[in-house]
Amino acid sequence: MNARPSSVTTDVPDVPPEPEPARRISEREAEEFVAAHAVQPGADPQLGVELEWLLVDKRLPRERIPFDTAKAVLTAAGALPRCAALTWEPGGALELSSRPADTLGEALAEMTTELAAARAALGDAGISLVGAGLDPVRPPHRLLDAPRYAAMETFLDRRGDAGRWMMTGTASVQVCVHSGHERPGPLGFRERWRLAHDLGPVLVASFANSPIARGVPTGWRSTRQAVWSSLDPSRTRPPIGDDPREAWARYALDAEVLAVRTTQGPWLVPEGLTFRDWIRTGQPRTPTADDLAYHLTTLFPPVRPRGYLELRMIDAQPGDRWTVPFAVATALLTDARAADRAADACEPLRRIPRVWQQAARHGLSRPAFAAAAATCFEAALDALPRLGAPPPVSARVAQYADRFVLRGLTPADDHLASLLDGRSADDHATLWTDFETQGQP
Repeated sequence: MNARPSSVTTDVPDVPPEPEPARRISEREAEEFVAAHAVQPGADPQLGVELEWLLVDKRLPRERIPFDTAKAVLTAAGALPRCAALTWEPGGALELSSRPADTLGEALAEMTTELAAARAALGDAGISLVGAGLDPVRPPHRLLDAPRYAAMETFLDRRGDAGRWMMTGTASVQVCVHSGHERPGPLGFRERWRLAHDLGPVLVASFANSPIARGVPTGWRSTRQAVWSSLDPSRTRPPIGDDPREAWARYALDAEVLAVRTTQGPWLVPEGLTFRDWIRTGQPRTPTADDLAYHLTTLFPPVRPRGYLELRMIDAQPGDRWTVPFAVATALLTDARAADRAADACEPLRRIPRVWQQAARHGLSRPAFAAAAATCFEAALDALPRLGAPPPVSARVAQYADRFVLRGLTPADDHLASLLDGRSADDHATLWTDFETQGQP
């Protein structure tokens, strides 16, 4: 969710630390800083959405499109966003982030307009915006050479190639909602924090759209979620605890440091160094509040508290189908009646071991996930008119429920069925077409 004016940048700007000497932050100050920035219960109840898209030239389906090429197309066509923020991921994916909106309808209208302009301009140049949770064709390859991404690649390479897939081959629909009210109840910030985590596996399973990599099935409905789950657990597992302030402060300080920024040279970091260790030892240099703020941008749990709650577990969707997870998640987390029903529906999933991984592997083929999803979609459909959702969006949610959820299916099942029907995994253009259009209500 973009609170700044429209911009065209890489994902996170590389800002070096303030010149030394800088005041060293204490452990207590660090905990207070993180807790203060976790949730803002008194803030206006705004919401937003961030959409990531894989860029594909179907004439050259195995080639990546440099972000400066796509940027030049958008600039020449006058299609740069006026309200949303446009950023680029290290593998060349495009991300549009909406401004904070007061209503669901407002957010949907603004993003739909911005997205249509970008899609039309790129389409005229032969470039498609493809909504898939994982690149089904191309191997991971980093295009951006910023110090942040070089450091991230070095850090995550210690744990295998999942980091490269995450950085350069994944895409998502990220839903941003107000962190909740100060008072207890279904819309209180502690209750919303807990519900967001309980709802997360249902959203993973319901919108699983990444079963293929390098042209072959991976064994997962949401390979994107599998990739993220296999990264450094200190920065990608869910924080533990019912109070988001305490849980996030503990999580952030105990997460390993991904990069120690310098004005010269690579941003290397000793292996196994947590931010808490860095504060206590003061090595390899003095950590500051600016370092801590930057460290928070390198943490990627499925629900990330940023004053608001950022839900990061939903696979990217084709065409305008991003409106379905955005509408469903917003309804379940911001409407009191829908939140109560969703909490009851998701409660049995708490007893499933490795529930996030189970959701990613099986989608809605397991009865527990299918039952929870069916109730959640029903609750969302009941709530959307109360939230002022445009009727076409409610209709799209209902169509999605009929096509997938009530049948225990996901978009991933459609893609797998296409391969079983005899389509060649080597036909990369056809694979891209499937992920661009297949399964749209």
